Amino acid sequence: MSGERVERRLAAILAADVAGYSRLMGRDEAGTLARLKALRRELIDPTVAEHKGRIVKTTGDGLLIEFPSVVEAVACAASVQQEMAERNADVPEDRRIEFRIGINSGDVIVEDGDIHGDGVNIAARLEALAEPGGICVSAIVHDQVQGRLDCAFEDLGEQSLKNIARPIRVYRVGSEIGSRASRPLSGVDAAGTAAVQPAALPLPDKPSIAVLPFQNMSGDPEQEYFVDGMVEEIITALSRIRWLFVIARNSSFTYKGQAVDVKRVGRELGVRYVLEGSVRKAGGRVRITGQLIDTATGAHIWADRFDGALDDVFELQDQVAASVAGAIGPKLEQVEIGRAKRKPPENLDAYDCYLRGIAEYYPATKEASDEMLRLLCRSIELDPGFASAYGMAAWCYTWRKGRGWMSDPAHEAAEGARLARKAAALGKDDALALAWAGNSLLFLVGDIEDAAAFTDQALALNPNLAVAWGGSGWIKVSLGEPDLAIDHLARAMRLSPFDPITAGFHTAAASAHFFAGRYDEALASAARAFRENPRFPLLRTVAAANALAGRMEEAADAMARLRQLSPELRVSNLSLPFPLKRAEDFAKYREGLRLAGLPEE
Repeated sequence: MSGERVERRLAAILAADVAGYSRLMGRDEAGTLARLKALRRELIDPTVAEHKGRIVKTTGDGLLIEFPSVVEAVACAASVQQEMAERNADVPEDRRIEFRIGINSGDVIVEDGDIHGDGVNIAARLEALAEPGGICVSAIVHDQVQGRLDCAFEDLGEQSLKNIARPIRVYRVGSEIGSRASRPLSGVDAAGTAAVQPAALPLPDKPSIAVLPFQNMSGDPEQEYFVDGMVEEIITALSRIRWLFVIARNSSFTYKGQAVDVKRVGRELGVRYVLEGSVRKAGGRVRITGQLIDTATGAHIWADRFDGALDDVFELQDQVAASVAGAIGPKLEQVEIGRAKRKPPENLDAYDCYLRGIAEYYPATKEASDEMLRLLCRSIELDPGFASAYGMAAWCYTWRKGRGWMSDPAHEAAEGARLARKAAALGKDDALALAWAGNSLLFLVGDIEDAAAFTDQALALNPNLAVAWGGSGWIKVSLGEPDLAIDHLARAMRLSPFDPITAGFHTAAASAHFFAGRYDEALASAARAFRENPRFPLLRTVAAANALAGRMEEAADAMARLRQLSPELRVSNLSLPFPLKRAEDFAKYREGLRLAGLPEE
């Protein structure tokens, strides 16, 4: 040991590995090794040297590199990842070499040229968190780079890393970075001088999206008007979603005719998501495709295609715009909920509390509803003008009433109604707040008139809001308009076919068909609702519909199961969870259950 030299020093540590290395080697061992050697020779070694780094060691699929400066480490990583993305553009996906990179800064122990310590271990764990082609950095790296490199950071919150005693705050960084400290990483103008990229715009405090000009794949320049009109309709439809920040057409159309890198668009426009697509016309038919992309990672988070006839191009534009807006809204909400869950509790703002609150809706337990109310109330405390938070809190009380979870039903129903009216008062231009307010007033206190007024107002503001169409369906059932109810519920399910509350839409459809005397359709809708969510209270409708359809054996079976669940239920104390304007509708409901075997007293 006497010949070994041991020292400590502060360093920036970069750990990298090849994503899917074993798969690549299994497919083509010789070719993979040859490409890795070429990458070392042509890209990695020169870039590391340019940024004053030292390659400490290599493994079969990884690298450990030391830098004297955090700025140089991040700049090197970004340059490598950007170049790799360009090289991989024309390579089949299953043959691409993609690096994952983690960067940390800390004290290291140096022994015979190798480095050890927590600083190195954390960098390695950060690399494991990174996506293929991505970069993850620790908070200390983030803080030192801020203001010195044009970076788009996403806060992933505190993460528990394997074999690291304390949680580490982690940030994901985009690969397109221009340095303010000394030089840009990429871009050269005609004179051969480095071209500085514009600074990244800060992300808004809510989900943000730019709709790029769609590609006209028809080979017919005359169709440009149709393609551009399609995009304008989609922008208009998305702009009606109040919680969504949508870039105006005049800005997004500056990219028309360009080969676009969505990460650059995200940085330049300051948006988290980009929607891009194409239109192909053949004969009298047209196919429109769209894909939603995360600008930080380049990952596709939604894609779909739409086919239609060109007989009425404007009707087709409306259909596609409504479908895209209806699909993207719930999808972005899910993605944003995931982002909010990664943030540490002490850093939550009103919107994050709101997102975490609505995430508690889906477990469907009393404990989840308690937590949902707590988070939504905290959201309201942080922002007393947040109309959607009031509306969702009101709906939480509605949910508790429907499941029998209220500890003081009269008080909670009154509080839910108060929150609903507050949501409507604050959210006169907030379709989501109005929709939840309308739904809540219908089920909590049976106020059909205000429920209908608020829901109609929501649909006037945003005709692509599935929850408003679903609420309108229930209201039409209450008003004795079953055919309109079926139409509105069908719109809700078309706009959001995978919505977690689809079971409620089918339940409303079962009631609408029942009151219209279509008992087979009522039973079919009830079966669909039960498949979506077995907890939905459908046995009353099933028993009554079977009895009125003359299927007494099936009616008796449903009644037996119903009485097991609700032994106190009688014809004399019968009620519905929603009001009915027409007395004959309630009479039909009561008669069906009486025929099915429900006792009078």
